[in-house]
Amino acid sequence: MFHAADRVLVGVMNNPQDFEITRDEGWYRIPKQHAPECTTDAAVLAFYFTAAFKEQKWAIRWYAEVRGYELARRVDLLPREPEHPSANKPYYKLQIGPLIERNPPIPSMHWRRITFITTTWDRFNAAEEINDLYISGADGLYVTLKESGFFPEKTFIIRQNKEEYTADLAIPCQNGIVGITLDDQPAPTGILRNPDLATIQSAVAKMGGAIKT
Repeated sequence: MFHAADRVLVGVMNNPQDFEITRDEGWYRIPKQHAPECTTDAAVLAFYFTAAFKEQKWAIRWYAEVRGYELARRVDLLPREPEHPSANKPYYKLQIGPLIERNPPIPSMHWRRITFITTTWDRFNAAEEINDLYISGADGLYVTLKESGFFPEKTFIIRQNKEEYTADLAIPCQNGIVGITLDDQPAPTGILRNPDLATIQSAVAKMGGAIKT
């Protein structure tokens, strides 16, 4: 049905009511202002459930074929919410086919903030956990760290002094996070830049060791 290089867009489901709309009416909305670049090119739309879904939380359990899209105001999509602050803002309305269950689901091994993930069908089809979906230059080090038992996270948001930074990799530890960046982009104090494995091992040890899943 899908080809290896087909684009897969993973969107966030924050509440069961939105999932009911997607399931029953066959569409999903994305604010145009925050839409990722691949929104109009995606062949597949998948859904990451947040804590609102209780025992089904923090995992991708459903996906669907994207069959088209259009731009519409939020109030036109959700006319029962005319007073919403974003009522007149433009949204992409992605039209989808019937939902398909992902079996097994793709879980997030640690709690983390997720917005949109852009990936490919071959990665989505093979993924065992959320981090397997990310396409980045950190893939090689990510595999090395997994094999070393460090349970790393890809594209991890770190907050410091009211600023947000994205680390290429992060290792959740007993006493904090060991962040890793592989470029010269702005980064929080204490992040490891282009470290070797020994440096990472030392930093993780100082943080009390990695948190195992």
